[in-house]
Amino acid sequence: MATLGTPLTPDRLLPESTWRLETDVNGYARSVGTGLATQAQQGRRFKLLHSNGPRLRVQLLEDGYRCWFNPEDVIGQATSCAPWRPQPMQRAMIEARLPAVLDWSEQTEAQANVYVWGGTLRPNVDCSGLIQLSFASQNIWLPRDAYQQERFCTPVAVHPDHLQLLRPGDLLFFGSPRRCTHVGLYLGGGRYRHSSGRDHGRNGIGVDSILSRDKHPVAAHYRAELRGAGRVQRSHDGSHLD
Repeated sequence: MATLGTPLTPDRLLPESTWRLETDVNGYARSVGTGLATQAQQGRRFKLLHSNGPRLRVQLLEDGYRCWFNPEDVIGQATSCAPWRPQPMQRAMIEARLPAVLDWSEQTEAQANVYVWGGTLRPNVDCSGLIQLSFASQNIWLPRDAYQQERFCTPVAVHPDHLQLLRPGDLLFFGSPRRCTHVGLYLGGGRYRHSSGRDHGRNGIGVDSILSRDKHPVAAHYRAELRGAGRVQRSHDGSHLD
């Protein structure tokens, strides 16, 4: 095992070794091709699963997410680190940090931004990337993808005109009856912040409403796909989720 702080070199590409990124890195969906799955910002940690092929198969330690790195993006740009240990977080601690989570998302919206599929580098993010980064800014880790975030949260009953159980900081989930494909951060008063794409959204971060009186086409599109809501009551332990 490499000494802690040792730079990553080709001869140290060993399965189960753990590394800390010293730069931002793209994580790809497949071993070849340009499709992003996620991005990992400087300071994040990963475990090398294998190096067979043109890319490295890795698992990000904070959220257990698996993707592919280009070797040239991390060789010399990562240092050996100890395995990541999750920090248990009580519900009251999470609730106390929610105002800062909301503030972080608002500050990100205020920056010029565009929607990036797989984006998790501020400010150009996808829907679940905005959610994950907003909570991670307060050391609360959530799974990477919207459908995983839905499963991770404690369900909260919601209807477009019946919002009594919702609290600021809850998550709203959208999609088809079979699968969650979109997520937003509830702000209160029926409003939520989300990053949406070009086809039905704003090509970036914006605020919309689930109230039926809101006739804006973006709001109407997502309101029709509202699946439910959830409350973050724990921090992810880093285990891999399908």
